[in-house]
Amino acid sequence: MKKKILIHSIVFSPDGVSTAYLYNDIAIGFKEAGFDVVVLTTTPHYNLIESELIKQQLQKKRFGLFYTSQFHGIEVFHVPQKKFKSFGMRALGFFYWHFLSFFIGVFLKNISIIISPSPPLTIGFISWLIAKIKKAKVIYNVQEIYPDLLINQGSLKSNFLLSILKRLELFVYNHSNAVVTIDEVFYKTIVGRFENKSKLYIIPNFVDTALYNSQVAESITIDKSIFNDNGELKLMYAGNIGHAQDWKPLISIAKQLLDKPISFWVIGEGVVKAQLEIDIKENSLTNIHLLPYQPRENMSAVNAFADLHFIFMNPELDGQGFPSKVYNIMACEKPLLVLSRESTPIINFLSDKNCSYLVTSVDFNEKISNVILILEKLITDKMECNNKGEKGRLIIELYYSKEVVVRKYISLVNQLLSE
Repeated sequence: MKKKILIHSIVFSPDGVSTAYLYNDIAIGFKEAGFDVVVLTTTPHYNLIESELIKQQLQKKRFGLFYTSQFHGIEVFHVPQKKFKSFGMRALGFFYWHFLSFFIGVFLKNISIIISPSPPLTIGFISWLIAKIKKAKVIYNVQEIYPDLLINQGSLKSNFLLSILKRLELFVYNHSNAVVTIDEVFYKTIVGRFENKSKLYIIPNFVDTALYNSQVAESITIDKSIFNDNGELKLMYAGNIGHAQDWKPLISIAKQLLDKPISFWVIGEGVVKAQLEIDIKENSLTNIHLLPYQPRENMSAVNAFADLHFIFMNPELDGQGFPSKVYNIMACEKPLLVLSRESTPIINFLSDKNCSYLVTSVDFNEKISNVILILEKLITDKMECNNKGEKGRLIIELYYSKEVVVRKYISLVNQLLSE
């Protein structure tokens, strides 16, 4: 009998976010490796991809108590979830998701392994409960470190709640059969929280090199009325427009370079987008183009449109997260311009690869001056961007392709099954 893997994630297709894309590909990889795979997730609520929903129709079950769909021959269970504005409704929806996903998980048959990515931290506890009942093993994947991230955001004020979350974090780490984190910085941050350090593994995120590459980009036609190549140096950010990024440098840099042949493209949605739009209008920054999310199948061409991609990390949060878009950008043979402090996950990852421009200054004016020097040089020498981009692509092919990373997950699963 084939071993069955349950992927227990709060996002999955047809939602279009980085963790969903990651686990879409991991699910397919396990299926192709001969495992039975089932997914337990929410209804699409974060960034619904309409074209994917057409292909992945949700079927109502038990009078709408939950839904099912098929994703590349994989059965997916969806617990209803929405992005409520009210805190009370969000809390109720959050509780409903955990409660119902627990019972669905318990009634699934022949589960051998459960894989669940954070956030939220609580999903690791529910996965452990299901595994305890099903006599399965759990792999918990730390994509973001909680409650550290909430503390640094300033969104966790209650010492009582903080103590509960810290205990929950330790419980999940030490009761999972294996914990996977994405890089050396995350590893060093949490390894001291383990009773048995040997259960902590580093497996990086990956990029679909078949989707993100220069050949695919050349075959895709994007709207030239929007993406008009007029010879300027083009910088792009594509992703969540949220608090993990620092948007003040963008406004300052764009103001100082307004009369230069350079443009900035910000593509995505998020809680900070409305304020960013206000800042752009108030400063009459005609060199910043603010656009909604673009279809995933067009992203190779959208990424290729830019000469350089920028990621300006929020200095209060840059130690707790790693933007997975870094891999996609490198796969598209584009260099990165990164603002972040020394020894953060993104700086540690890029520092020895010669495929990016890294500014680690803490002083605001100094970092802005350093960025402007870089950009003024690149305005007259775009070839340097091309050279760095080619080096980034080679690194992805060798170490961070979907095939390489999925093999590491399969190896870990086989190791746990043999114990």
